[in-house]
Amino acid sequence: MAKFFNVTGPCIPTKHYMADISKQIAKIRKMVDAGEYFAINRARQFGKTTTLTALEKALKEDYLVIWLDFQALGSASYENENIFSLSFLELFFRELKRVHADKRQEMKDCMAEIQKVRREQNRKFDLMELFGQLLDICRTSEKPVVLMIDEVDSASNNQVFLDFLAQLRNYFLERDTKGVVTFQSVILTSVYDIKKLKRKIRPDESHKTNSPWNIAADFTLDMSLSRDGIAGMLAEYEKDYHTGMNIGEIAGLLSDYTSGYPYLVSRLCKLMDEKIGGENEAGKKDAWTRDGFLNAVRMLLMESNTLFESLIGKLTDYPELGRRYFLLYLRPIINGTGNYYVEARTRSLGRTDIIVDYRGQQFVIETKIWRGNEYHMRGERQLAEYLKDYGLQTGYLLSFNFNRKKETGVREIEVEGKRIIEAVV
Repeated sequence: MAKFFNVTGPCIPTKHYMADISKQIAKIRKMVDAGEYFAINRARQFGKTTTLTALEKALKEDYLVIWLDFQALGSASYENENIFSLSFLELFFRELKRVHADKRQEMKDCMAEIQKVRREQNRKFDLMELFGQLLDICRTSEKPVVLMIDEVDSASNNQVFLDFLAQLRNYFLERDTKGVVTFQSVILTSVYDIKKLKRKIRPDESHKTNSPWNIAADFTLDMSLSRDGIAGMLAEYEKDYHTGMNIGEIAGLLSDYTSGYPYLVSRLCKLMDEKIGGENEAGKKDAWTRDGFLNAVRMLLMESNTLFESLIGKLTDYPELGRRYFLLYLRPIINGTGNYYVEARTRSLGRTDIIVDYRGQQFVIETKIWRGNEYHMRGERQLAEYLKDYGLQTGYLLSFNFNRKKETGVREIEVEGKRIIEAVV
């Protein structure tokens, strides 16, 4: 079966055209080898599951890797500690059966004990007993055990999950202080930052909280696709289709327009290959040009897709996504005739959102999330100060407002003698 550009689910090297992420996997492997617990927090469709797929393959020679997906647990699984503990054990056992090849009697006894718990469905089975079973597996396994849990966002609002994280933290600490044999490494993936979750110390003291995941190492790895990584993917495609594309140019365009966002890179490639290029050779040659690429960008911006819907829904939590979304529209407009700069420093040491140089003129653009009138007015005054620094009379303010009674549209106002054109979306 011929390879294709994938935009749904994890990318598999034998099935899909994909950028080489082996360097990123090697860096994550070092964290696992060091016994670190950490969370991979990235936006939707940023390659988290693809990364875990490649990581499992890289680790399985030296580790027993248990990879769970919390999307498999329904809302009823978090009803109380007993139900969660039994549900987690069921999920863990299924994955253990899939991956383990340890035939020693001691491991067989551990698995038999888990099967007994599953059959009995003991209503007193709690987190302490759950971790007793998990630690037995860690202790008897021939290889160190690595636990990977995908999609933990689905559990993050549940107190029992926070209690579960607290248990992981406790045994992580006892690994060094008391020599407890526990997981070699625990990796969580989510959209939100798990470190920011707070757990009540006691149910009746809501003001006394702590973080159950404060032992986690910082995960600062850049997971965006590099220009060289994109070029390697295009080179593989070019071997199959011989379009005559300028690989360096197209890779540069993809990198510049998307900032290496994995979904956007793959989606643009898929549009060029399937929608613009089609089945005939001439069509594919035209598709993999600068004009074909810009046509794909226009198609991307006009279509409805799950990523854009998710980004718009997350702008309040991740304001930087608003700027990235806006730049996707801006780039085709200034294409070849201008430049833009992000967070440029002003003479008064401020930092603007976006500066655009276009056909001999300069434009200052600020993007803001609506958080009330006072916050909004501060943003208008801030923009006016930037205009003074740049010696400009007119500036532009793009406001993302998610209030149901919002008034969208464009208006013109004057602030501190400066003209501000504001668009509310």
